[in-house]
Amino acid sequence: MEAFEPIVRVEILVLILLLVASVVAILVRRFRVPYTVALVLAGFALSLSSDVVIELSPNIFLLLFLPPLLFEAAFHLNFHDLRRNFWTIALLAVPGVILNTLMVGGVVAWGAGISIGIALVFGALIAATDPIAVVAIFKKLGAPRRLTVLLEGESLFNDGTAIVIFNLAVAALITGDFNLVEGIVDFVRVAGLGIIVGLSLGWIVSLLVARIDDHLVETTLTTVLAFGSFLVAEELLHVSGVLAVVTAGLVTGNIGPRGMSPTTRIVVNNFWEYTAFLANSAVFLLIGFQIDFPELLDNWQTILWAILAVLVSRAVVVYLGSAIRQDVRMRWRHVLFWGGLRGGIALALALSLPLDIGPERSTITAMAFGVVLFTLLAQGISMGWLLERLKIVFRSEGQLEYERRHARALATRAGYEHLEELHSIGLISSHTWENIREGVWGRVEALTEAVQETLHDSPELEIEELITARRRELRAQRGMLGNLRFESVISDEAHDELVAEIDHALETGVESWAQQILAEHIVPNIRQLLLVIIQQKDLETTSTTLASQGIPVTHIASTGGFMKKPNNLLVIGIPDGKLELVVGTLEKTTSGTVDYQSEALAGLPITTGAPIPIKVSGATVFAFDVERYEEIIS
Repeated sequence: MEAFEPIVRVEILVLILLLVASVVAILVRRFRVPYTVALVLAGFALSLSSDVVIELSPNIFLLLFLPPLLFEAAFHLNFHDLRRNFWTIALLAVPGVILNTLMVGGVVAWGAGISIGIALVFGALIAATDPIAVVAIFKKLGAPRRLTVLLEGESLFNDGTAIVIFNLAVAALITGDFNLVEGIVDFVRVAGLGIIVGLSLGWIVSLLVARIDDHLVETTLTTVLAFGSFLVAEELLHVSGVLAVVTAGLVTGNIGPRGMSPTTRIVVNNFWEYTAFLANSAVFLLIGFQIDFPELLDNWQTILWAILAVLVSRAVVVYLGSAIRQDVRMRWRHVLFWGGLRGGIALALALSLPLDIGPERSTITAMAFGVVLFTLLAQGISMGWLLERLKIVFRSEGQLEYERRHARALATRAGYEHLEELHSIGLISSHTWENIREGVWGRVEALTEAVQETLHDSPELEIEELITARRRELRAQRGMLGNLRFESVISDEAHDELVAEIDHALETGVESWAQQILAEHIVPNIRQLLLVIIQQKDLETTSTTLASQGIPVTHIASTGGFMKKPNNLLVIGIPDGKLELVVGTLEKTTSGTVDYQSEALAGLPITTGAPIPIKVSGATVFAFDVERYEEIIS
């Protein structure tokens, strides 16, 4: 039994870490702190209160934690979204990383007095961004999808670029010899062959998945692909394992699901979501455990120079790169700049530095930890405030009012049911119950009516409620089928067939079902039309936001534009009382602000038949009266 004691201790430690991660996940919902930030703080607190020492080997991170994190992110990244933003992402992920490395190295060498070779090594290892905390905030607050794709896509590809440059910089530092031409050739070889490995293995696994109908086997194949592509690239071919995993995840996530059954797609998605949760939890808890506070204090001046260098270089890369492409609005550039967090990859690379570097190795490690802590604590915590300040994510007053009324109705009903239960078991007398029952139930009915009024006034909220109700209905059906199979009322074959139908409806048909139901019962009372000539970069955000608010939008192909940039014509139907909402949405989703030039756009009815031009920075808007409105669905 004694031989198993180390294994038992490891198992107990793993269980404790999982329990801590679960408790932190529950607490952050109440205190609104980013999950990853809370994990780092929890790990640091545990390291102070415990004698347990955990050695974080860089190989454990690179081989065990990194592949599932990269694969899960790439697996869920839509290829069409990536293709639309490819050149912007490529600009940030390749030239941006090289510029970042050179600028950080130069500033640190000049300010902190470190040799240029050591400074460039630090610049390379700190160049990789880790947007896990930011993306989680984006999803929670409902940030624009394109902004999420830009930040996540950049991170996926700059990881590979940074690691390749880091290895070249370390080799040059140790050997004392660096040839620019050979460096470029090595970079292209390592990165290019890594992508080829990922494409090949991802394609093979996608073909296998298309010929297998077993969700357990298909999930296992994706697991083998995530870890296997990294090992084949790194250990066998000595090329970029990061780019191999990212490419394999993109191929499998965009081609593989076509050959999967609906049930398999749900199982695979759930599996990788859970795997990423475990890996993230372990990484950030271990980061907290590894913090050496005395060492950070000893190197505080050097760390401040490192933080300054990282912020300056990030600003130059984001604003210069966005200016070159000119397809990212200024408010989004601010978010991309402040969202350049650093995380586990930077620390793993710092800890993997060979001892041959000398005493400056500890300085690099301290700088890496200092920068990671600053980005997680300062930038991660303030990201939600920045998004709201820049009005990139916003909640309408109608949505806030719905949430207030809905919460009041639920709370009041819960109070009524609790009193009813107390009466039923004799803890409240019948006389008291009769005296208060009518009043409490009256409040429940009044609040329920108020919720219905809010839904009637805000079609987008009614769509959300329909979607939620439909999903709950389908999940209840799925649960009943499981009970029927357990009780042998139906066979396994019938169960699997019916569950596949429900899973397909859950995955693809809920939103369209809700919109169809709403369209059958509500005919919009359109009295005005807006013709909006909008810039290409604002098209997706504006159209999506208006559609989510229940505003009918039609996109008409158009030609022309300023400086050969394409424009787009939107025809927007304005229901009664929604003009202010639409104009406010245009103000928030276009590159500038709406200039109110007429009484019509102040909320008053339009009295002339002539079009009214409205100056909008980023769009040109014309308003018309409408005598009759019909929707023709082709």
